[in-house]
Amino acid sequence: MDRRDTVTGYYDAIDAGAYDRLAGLLDPAFVHRRPDRTLDGRERFVAFMRDDRPRTDTEHVLDEVCVGPETVFARGRLRADDEDLFGFVDVFRVADERIESLTTYTD
Repeated sequence: MDRRDTVTGYYDAIDAGAYDRLAGLLDPAFVHRRPDRTLDGRERFVAFMRDDRPRTDTEHVLDEVCVGPETVFARGRLRADDEDLFGFVDVFRVADERIESLTTYTD
């Protein structure tokens, strides 16, 4: 699996509610930085996605995925009920087919 596949697999796992598959894509020391919080650790992040996020009936629509030498950038929209909730740019650091960190920027 290449880094692009790892990143697209991340979104597929979240949208499908496949939390075991999601955990398998993340490094144990994974950290997610976003405008409203930072989630440290794979287990904490997966628990948040499974149990605490405001909506689980959403879909990530990717408009562009760019693979750089050290990072993967994904630009897209979070959708629910056939409308865009917000746009995002995610910046991933991926090593050895595992996501080490993710920083999310929203509009």
